[in-house]
Amino acid sequence: MHSASHMIVSLVEDYPNYMIINLDKLDYCASLKNLETISNKQNYKFIQGDICNSHFVKLLFETEKIDIVLHFAAQTHVDLSFVRAFEFTYVNVYGTHVLVSAAHEARVEKFIYVSTDEVYGGSLDKEFDESSPKQPTNPYASSKAAAECFVQSYWERYKFPAVITRSSNVYGPHQYPEKVIPKFISLLQHNRKCCIHGSGLQTRNFLYATDVVEAFLTVLKKGKPGEIYNIGTNFEMSVLQLAKELIQLIKETSSESEMESWVDYVNDRPTNDMRYPMKSEKIHGLGWRPKVPWKEGIKKTIDWYRENFHNWKNAEKALEPFPV
Repeated sequence: MHSASHMIVSLVEDYPNYMIINLDKLDYCASLKNLETISNKQNYKFIQGDICNSHFVKLLFETEKIDIVLHFAAQTHVDLSFVRAFEFTYVNVYGTHVLVSAAHEARVEKFIYVSTDEVYGGSLDKEFDESSPKQPTNPYASSKAAAECFVQSYWERYKFPAVITRSSNVYGPHQYPEKVIPKFISLLQHNRKCCIHGSGLQTRNFLYATDVVEAFLTVLKKGKPGEIYNIGTNFEMSVLQLAKELIQLIKETSSESEMESWVDYVNDRPTNDMRYPMKSEKIHGLGWRPKVPWKEGIKKTIDWYRENFHNWKNAEKALEPFPV
């Protein structure tokens, strides 16, 4: 999960007295290049391992003195979740259960589970708040919703200090190019068309990576155990509008006909939620608000991919309209 890499860099740089341990399986979408700036720092340690391996996870908690867990680890790509549904269930649900159980046994002070706005399912008009029912519509969102239930059950049963966050789509440097923003940027930078699922009228809310890091830090410091916090933004854009903006910025054209020539419509997903409107007053109450304007965030992101697309061995594979 790419926001995890931003979070790790931020913690290592800003909290030199804390030991930051990064546990990652390093599967297809991970790149240690994203963490090069801190890899030699005294207060950073990388451990390769799988959260689904309960013996390994238990041992990790026994050997390292872990006070706080930020659980980002997940299979996150919706398109892929239709193809590999059981794997998503295994990693996201079973893996979370393993981790929360070990963390509880180790008596950690705080456990933050990073979930997603997608657990609410789509909505055209009604805004979701933290008490809205979970109605996920795809295997990825379903696995995150189920994992939340395991985390919450430890709070209910043991008063285990867990906090759940549900955030909008995050964008910015470091993100594996299967996700829509880096995918469109990379396609255009390679002189290929943006592939749009269905009508392209589905909208998404986009949060810049540094804003989401600030939100996690806020929850870390002030979030109440047992609570859920939406991390949302009012900035909303349709997939088609996104493609057009990126074509304008990268291909430097604003003629409608030339823009159309950079767009390719493909079949839609089996289900594709139209919107995820979310209320975030609760985290505003803790003092967090998004700061980075779209124009600034997207420019930084475009510049980063121009230089760093090949940070992943198989980045080209990510640019196909559907998982290969």
